[in-house]
Amino acid sequence: MKLENVAAWDIETDVVIIGFGAAGGVAAIDASDAGANVIILEKMSFPGGLSAVSAGGIRVSDRADEAFAYLKATCGGRTPDDILQVLADGMTQVPDYLRGLAKLNGATVKVTPALGNYPFPGCEALAYCEVSNVPSLENGERYHATHATKNGGRLFKVLEDNVLKRNIPVYYNAPAKKLITNAQGEVCGLVASLDGKDVTIRAARAVILTCGGFENDDEMKQQYFQAQPVLTGSFAGNTGDGIRMAQAVGADLWHMWHYHGPYGMKDPTGKYPFGLYMKAVPMWTPGHPESVSDLGVVDDAGKPMSQKSLAKIAWILVDQDGKRFMDEYPPYPGDTGIRPLDQYDSKRQKFPRIPAYAIFDESGRQMYAMGRTAYNDAKAHYEWSPDNLKEVENGILTKADTIEELADKLNVSATQLKHTLETWNAYTADGRDEEFGRQPDTMVPIENPPFYFAQIYPVVINTQGGPRHSMKQEVLNPFGEPIPRLYAAGELGSVFGHLYVGGGNLAECFVGGRIAAREAANLQAWDLSA
Repeated sequence: MKLENVAAWDIETDVVIIGFGAAGGVAAIDASDAGANVIILEKMSFPGGLSAVSAGGIRVSDRADEAFAYLKATCGGRTPDDILQVLADGMTQVPDYLRGLAKLNGATVKVTPALGNYPFPGCEALAYCEVSNVPSLENGERYHATHATKNGGRLFKVLEDNVLKRNIPVYYNAPAKKLITNAQGEVCGLVASLDGKDVTIRAARAVILTCGGFENDDEMKQQYFQAQPVLTGSFAGNTGDGIRMAQAVGADLWHMWHYHGPYGMKDPTGKYPFGLYMKAVPMWTPGHPESVSDLGVVDDAGKPMSQKSLAKIAWILVDQDGKRFMDEYPPYPGDTGIRPLDQYDSKRQKFPRIPAYAIFDESGRQMYAMGRTAYNDAKAHYEWSPDNLKEVENGILTKADTIEELADKLNVSATQLKHTLETWNAYTADGRDEEFGRQPDTMVPIENPPFYFAQIYPVVINTQGGPRHSMKQEVLNPFGEPIPRLYAAGELGSVFGHLYVGGGNLAECFVGGRIAAREAANLQAWDLSA
């Protein structure tokens, strides 16, 4: 929308922040502290986005050069060095910054050494920074609309309390629609919906986009992902709004193919709108047996587990021919675990691993709850049963008394499926997976009937793609030029375009949110009279 078409401003402020997750909270706090008048627009009726439902560990370091080396290897040449260096430098500042914010509500901040997910240079220099306790949240109640591990909510509670302390207005049920630009291409404000009515909002200094990715937009997923379908993981609010608004004023895009997520299941009844995650398991770093991370791993009661060994995984995955095709427990199951499913068979014109099938036996059913949920949503609700029997009744899991019946229900060759299971059981007995190298301590035989299976799909927790940005978080056009007065932070246009590092998006929320806030607040207001 052009400035010349704006007859009057309904709301005026210095900086408008679109999206109230971690990046939006940090940007609002720092822009306000820098002297700017700030408002936050949130399209949902509750705050937090994905940040509040995350494991809550911010990836940090006390050695910027080594953190940079790791980020450079992780990004695989797809992100400029200067941007990665700024992120690495900022990661060293996050713990003290968060401790300063935590003083407001008495929260406890801790830093725990944790190797990077892959044995790249600098992986030993990394850690997680997390909020482990907030006195006002330790009553067991849900935080707003979240249902997941506690630390994401604790982290966001610190940010929300600091936003409220600064009297920063937050408008809920307020989706942003279009940016407003002047003849020089500067972003001067936007059109948003408040109480169902379109209003014009003047941003005298800048607009900061912190409204996440597009994991809940089916059209964008069809255009940018090869695999189809990809289930939405935890949050319905990220539908690519910020990407489209940035594109409309000339933004370049990057990393649009890359998304973070594991393989998981879906509710065949359609009542639960998100993907169902498999049991949470620790991450690990190849070549570093001491690296097992329990970040985000909880027991059946939702309490954090102190687990320093790899988990036993009761299932294997097979494709639509009954053949195993991957290591079911890669170093970072919540990230690259989905990639083996993304194979297209050009001879049969289909994805033979979507759905794939997770197969386990009666002993596996009795081991633990096979699935779990994690969501930030006011209406969604699902509690996985401890013994998995409810899931057999509602069709998420299917039971078969024999291998022949299992093969029939999977519509695969019984001979092939028997061979697959016999081969797997032999690997388990030998303690060596000769096909895909699964870690021996994770292997469990599948031989005790009845047998069970679940349909398996890729699940997107969050996308990494979006508007390309500079080291100052300025949104760039396809020629590498900044779009004046427009910034982006967080997972909207993330730096990660090759591999993801656990806690990396939260690091971007804090580092990028702070940079965008300072840059925006230091701008001179554009001339309203002109």
